Amino acid sequence: MNIAIVGTGYVGLVSGTCFAEMGVNVTCVDVDERKIYNLQHGQIPIYEPGLDEMVLRNQREGRLHFTTDLKTCLNDVEIVFSAVGTPPDEDGSADLKYVLEVARTVGREMNKYILLVTKSTVPVGTAKKVKATIEEELKKRGVNIPFDVASNPEFLKEGAAIKDFMSPDRVVVGVESEKAKDLMTRLYRPFLLNNFRVIFTDIPSAEMIKYAANSMLATRISFMNDIANLCELVGADVNMVRKGIGSDTRIGSKFLYAGCGYGGSCFPKDVKALIKTAEQNGYEMRVLKAVEDVNEHQKSILFNKLSAHYGGMLKDKTIGIWGLAFKAETDDMREATSLVTIDLLLKAGCRVRVFDPVAMDECRRRIGDKVEYAADMYDATLNADALIVITEWKQFRLPSWGVVMKSMNRPFVIDGRNIYDAQEMKNFGFDYTCIGR
Repeated sequence: MNIAIVGTGYVGLVSGTCFAEMGVNVTCVDVDERKIYNLQHGQIPIYEPGLDEMVLRNQREGRLHFTTDLKTCLNDVEIVFSAVGTPPDEDGSADLKYVLEVARTVGREMNKYILLVTKSTVPVGTAKKVKATIEEELKKRGVNIPFDVASNPEFLKEGAAIKDFMSPDRVVVGVESEKAKDLMTRLYRPFLLNNFRVIFTDIPSAEMIKYAANSMLATRISFMNDIANLCELVGADVNMVRKGIGSDTRIGSKFLYAGCGYGGSCFPKDVKALIKTAEQNGYEMRVLKAVEDVNEHQKSILFNKLSAHYGGMLKDKTIGIWGLAFKAETDDMREATSLVTIDLLLKAGCRVRVFDPVAMDECRRRIGDKVEYAADMYDATLNADALIVITEWKQFRLPSWGVVMKSMNRPFVIDGRNIYDAQEMKNFGFDYTCIGR
């Protein structure tokens, strides 16, 4: 089976590579000539465990190809996936210009039946716009070529994307014709050996499922952060509360971990987009507005704890930071708590030394030399008046506290992910604070 995937960002590159791994002949398309050149020469633009090796193997075996020209492969493929970016517009709605440009290109250049599948996260109703755009281009050409549109939202977790794609909880496919359903069934048939579910729906429902799923997970995170902040005020321990409510089978234990706010490319953008979709349809998403408000507040909580500890006297303090990515196992810093924390620290007159196992280059790209980049995690604590732990990388979980103690100016640790045991930290001689305890 031959398919094309337009967009070699996180979703497009992972999806294309995993399809190739299962024997599909995949052409990945992107307008960024430098990115395509680098991919053709084995240079991967994102960090994702295991992706480099899989890309190189499938290129070598002739199943994975990269080009800047969608036109050249349209005659050879049955399915075109649109995995281009849908960045938030100024009003919070998803910007569909790249999605519709793919549709325009398909409409201008197709000469036979094509199934255009939207893989990007898009608002409900996008498929109608995509279909209308293709029809408009075909009308301009004076031709009547059959085509279908479908929705196949992704549910990949950064840091575990390959596992999620190869062994997913479920695959959601929105279709409006039997032909489209048959094609998508053929494409996903190799994955059925893992006994996962393919859920076929109408297209609007598939578009909504993605937003609803991410918004539910964001809601659980903000709910627990709200509970954690109250726990601190009343003397409760949020970890005990989490275990207590998580043991209820109606609730479950996933996404009940308190911390310093969610970030990344999905949750913040998708919550905003769903709120905007509701507004455009005359409805107010009151719960999601509260979810967003709680998360924005939570991103400043680490700075607030530091400021309270020093009575607001932060000028000229040296602050070490462990973790820059919005979560472990990725270099993604989109909407990361680290960016908010660093900005607040710099405005307060602090000297900031940072370390992250993979996101240092991304941080340099985003904020340049505003901070000092440490050689390793211990170097980040050199002469520090406080250490703030923002990302739960595994190498941060069991550090040599003796080395940290000798390196720091003052032994004060703010744990934004509740990684450490409070009594153990006290025994080591640290002032220690975390979230919700």
